[in-house]
This record gives sequence, C-alpha cells and structure tokens, in this order.
Amino acid sequence: QVQLVESGGGLVQPGGSLRLSCAASESVFSINFMAWYRQAPGKQRDLVAVIGSGGTTDYQDSVKGRFTISRDNAKNTVYLQMNSLEAEDTAVYYCYARRGAMSYWGKGTLVTVSS
Repeated sequence: QVQLVESGGGLVQPGGSLRLSCAASESVFSINFMAWYRQAPGKQRDLVAVIGSGGTTDYQDSVKGRFTISRDNAKNTVYLQMNSLEAEDTAVYYCYARRGAMSYWGKGTLVTVSS
C-alpha cells in the first residue's frame, strides 16, 4: 500500500506561482508512474501532468508551458511547479501513483486562484 501526502496548496493571486509536493511512503523507483489530477467544483477529475519512471512527462494542453512536473527519487517526492496561475486553475489537486495493477490516491490539496 503506497500512501501519498500532498502539500503546498493555498490561495494565490492570478499570475502567481505555487509548488505542490507529493510525498510517497515508499521508494518511487517501485512506482510505474506518478501524476497530478485536479477537480474543480462541479466538474470531473482531470489529468494535469504525468511523469514516468524514466522521467518522461506529459501535460494537459491547458497547462503546457505553465506547469512542470518533476520527481526527486532520493526524497520519494513528486512536485508540480505551477506558474502564471489563472482563475481556471482553481481546484483540488490530487496526487496519483500506479504500481502494477494498483492505483493509489492522495487526499488532495486545495489551490485557489483569486484576487
């Protein structure tokens, strides 16, 4: 059982930046890939960014050029650097991990972009 704990959410003004962290309870080397999802009020949960075990990344079109996903294997942590934030980025952000046939979710961290 992989436990994921997100942190770093909060209130930020439009155009600002935040960095989310996702700490895994065990080595990320054993995890096939990790990702960040988000769910805005009244909407479905959508994939934001994904990073594979080899470091390959992919992003939702709306965040390309603004968000960067990265991983620190020594700290068993995945990050989401979010720049040029917009009101539309307001959501609960969830960390996700996949190992074999098993999927794991964190409890989420709220990001609010508002002036």
